[in-house]
Amino acid sequence: MAATRVRFCLALLMLVASMAAWMMPSAVAGKRPPPNYADALSKCLMFYEGQRSGKLPPTQRATWRKDSALKDGQDAGVDLVGGYYDAGDNVKFGFPLAFTGTLLAWSIVEFSADMGPELVHAHEALRWVTDYLMKATTQRNRVFVQAGEPYSDHSCWQRPEDMDTPRPSFQVNDTHPGSEVAGETAAALAAASIAFRSSDPAYADNLLSRAKMVYDFAYKYQGSYGQSIGQWVCPFYCDFTGYEDELVWGAAWLNRATNSSDYTKHITRGIRRIQRQMKLRVNGYDSQFSWENKDAGNYILLLLMQRKDDDYSTYAQNFACSLLPQSPYVSIKYTPGGLIQRASMANLQAVTALSFLLVVYGRHLSEVNGVVTCGKSTFPPSALIDLAKSQADYILGDNPLQMSYMVGYGDKFPQRIHHRAASVPSIDQHPQHLWCKDGTPYFLTDAPNPNVLVGALAGGPNDGTDNYLDYRPWANQSEPATYVNAPFVGVLAYFSQHG
Repeated sequence: MAATRVRFCLALLMLVASMAAWMMPSAVAGKRPPPNYADALSKCLMFYEGQRSGKLPPTQRATWRKDSALKDGQDAGVDLVGGYYDAGDNVKFGFPLAFTGTLLAWSIVEFSADMGPELVHAHEALRWVTDYLMKATTQRNRVFVQAGEPYSDHSCWQRPEDMDTPRPSFQVNDTHPGSEVAGETAAALAAASIAFRSSDPAYADNLLSRAKMVYDFAYKYQGSYGQSIGQWVCPFYCDFTGYEDELVWGAAWLNRATNSSDYTKHITRGIRRIQRQMKLRVNGYDSQFSWENKDAGNYILLLLMQRKDDDYSTYAQNFACSLLPQSPYVSIKYTPGGLIQRASMANLQAVTALSFLLVVYGRHLSEVNGVVTCGKSTFPPSALIDLAKSQADYILGDNPLQMSYMVGYGDKFPQRIHHRAASVPSIDQHPQHLWCKDGTPYFLTDAPNPNVLVGALAGGPNDGTDNYLDYRPWANQSEPATYVNAPFVGVLAYFSQHG
């Protein structure tokens, strides 16, 4: 037995070494054709069909996926069927799910005119989120924020159609508050009401009404869901930066959705509290925007709605100055190949989110004939757009490895993403039930995933280099997530028409 273990370990080391050698940057890069942003946009949206939970519609294009988790919510007497699995597991985490909805909605709000025929699929992807969030918020002062017990789920490698792990429903309420997740949920519903306003006004009205109700709960009963729910959400999706940014975020989206200043006091008070807590650095040069932290997103969003007595332009400029490589105040790090290096887990989540803000802000500056001033250096709006384009191009293959980090796009892309449904044979291929540990051999094999999760963005390089290991157990680099794709939808839509 000991000799067997030794042989297995040696084989595993040889496999990793061979993969690492294949994924090292090449010194000679051939001439690449320009990216096909429209094709990438189509695939980026297709990804969401592979993440669907619940009863799948007849229009389902990722046909290797089947119905799953059809009893979610029954333990609490509610219907929580639907929504998305957040990443490569089978849990529905409400905080990143709501952020996914907000960014899908913002992508549509800003760039619907650039989406062409993909606007239909963008609306479908968004509605799969909002229909679920509406189910999760039917009762005043209560939001269901998770379906699935994460520890047992993560101990299994099992396709979602076969799940037999516990599916408890977790909620925040007036005695166990969760202002960050409720604030983000309100933001998603409010932003989506704008996105659906022209195509489905009745649905938009319902979304906006629910957004107001959920925000009132988030603001009235303040507290962190990490404390209320504890180990069931932490360490998976803890909010380490506090919930004030989500309260500002939700209020800002409600102001925009209602075309009013009804929530301005909440915004002003929240920003003061954030600054008092020194959440932003003293010089204000902050480049954080993610499911956990809305600081930069807040200032760009508020700038777009700015009134005469507001001044968010300084904060927006500080954001740009922290990112532009030629800025004297640049604080972000880049890999030798030019990729933003921000997150150690799924670094592309930072890349796509920050690129989205760069495009939105750069387009705004172009419309108002503005520039970015960083000390004695001045940059035109095109500098922001060009930086975002460089990040999009890197993701789509213009990088030292000459590979795309979007599954199914280009000739060379990740084959072994960390994803249960993609890596285990589908029911069409293997009709027999697969129990909790039956999928382990598929997790450990070096064979490519049998199901191509088209449009999934791998986590990408994350250690300051341009190296990437196409290795399923290496989740830091190989796991996709819904909130990685959401802002990239807007980026790709813009460049499909302005590339």
